[in-house]
Amino acid sequence: MFKFKQQRRTAVIILAFIALLSGLITGRDILFSLAYLLSLLLIISFAWAWVNINYVHISRVTRTRRAQVGRPLEERFTVRNTSRIPKLWLEVRDFSSLPNHFSSHVVNGLGSQASYVWRTTTICRQRGRYQLGPIRLTTSDPFGLFPMQRDLVPTTNVVIYPLTFEIHQFALPLGVLPGGDALRRRTHYVTTNASGVRDYAPGDSFSRIHWRSTARRDRLIVKEFELDPLADIWIVPDMAVFGHVAPRQDLYESKPKWGELPEWMRPQEFKLPETTEEYTVTVAASLAQYFLRNDRAVGMLGYGQTNEIVQPDRGERQMNRILETLSVLRAEGEIPISDMLHAESHLFPRGTTVIVVTPTTQDEWPSAARQLARRGLRVVTVLINPASFGGYRSSDGVLSLLQASGMVAYLVNNGDDLTAVLSQTRKQAGNFTIV
Repeated sequence: MFKFKQQRRTAVIILAFIALLSGLITGRDILFSLAYLLSLLLIISFAWAWVNINYVHISRVTRTRRAQVGRPLEERFTVRNTSRIPKLWLEVRDFSSLPNHFSSHVVNGLGSQASYVWRTTTICRQRGRYQLGPIRLTTSDPFGLFPMQRDLVPTTNVVIYPLTFEIHQFALPLGVLPGGDALRRRTHYVTTNASGVRDYAPGDSFSRIHWRSTARRDRLIVKEFELDPLADIWIVPDMAVFGHVAPRQDLYESKPKWGELPEWMRPQEFKLPETTEEYTVTVAASLAQYFLRNDRAVGMLGYGQTNEIVQPDRGERQMNRILETLSVLRAEGEIPISDMLHAESHLFPRGTTVIVVTPTTQDEWPSAARQLARRGLRVVTVLINPASFGGYRSSDGVLSLLQASGMVAYLVNNGDDLTAVLSQTRKQAGNFTIV
């Protein structure tokens, strides 16, 4: 389009030059008038296009900088004409990296000092960190002789958290008492376990003041607390490249028939992407949500494209920290799950519950899980069966070995209801085994 308009402008310039040259040769006034008219047209068109591209204000308001897979992301755009010259058309092209985020718009007939507002709602379908912007503004004069563009810098980033499912109950290995192993660790939370007193420091809450000691010592004394005697829970998603399966893309997808909307414009029910990577991340996020809501200290360990370690903690901030880490973690690691746990074994004190989410089909994992159990760790395995995703091998063999060892194991297949699968338990041979 720009090349065509440049050719149009070049033609007008050539006509003006020819008219002027012919007027000089023939001396006819009409040729001079035509040359002046074409020159004036070029000057007015350039001035109009310059005013259009420079006297316009664009604002972009994102409702939230954090969204979740399956939920909408809403944005509001406002284009305001700050000049007295009306604008016939303005094209606002958005180059955001968020998938299926179609926020580009064409504004027609924007009057003097007028504003135009539109909203965009996008259903988030892929987790990750995405950039909103940049925006390219395109406009022209009424005759289309001088098309102009202006690029606006990116506004911000948005983080799409992974999808989570509600879990009603989750089986832990036999022998883990509700109290777990006692932890002697200071905390800024107010718990039922007071460990001592100290002098007041700026920033301490007044609810921590120990009034008897304050009256006795004639200065402000506050209480110190320890964590509740509950064993930490570590969630370990297997993000090594080995074993993960993604379905092959169909190169011969049927094209829409005449009169039908493209597939991306048709209303569709959201489904979890059918890859072992997305199921692994979703299960890990759902388990973190379940235990944090039950006031347990939860940590996360994952080796993907980067090595991510989130130390155990409680509360909503810890949930956001884990979700933000999982949103960008990819199955690009090069260290098997057993080697990773061996390298980071110093993170797990005796009595810690380690929940491993893995698509592995190798028989080495049951042996590694038994070694962790002999060190006093409570190991739970959630197997993502790659055979149900189109893989060549199944996790049934690993499940059988874990069952034979009396260890807790879940098996998740493609298309399963994760709420039902992770909440159903069956007691077998004195241990919980999930089938």
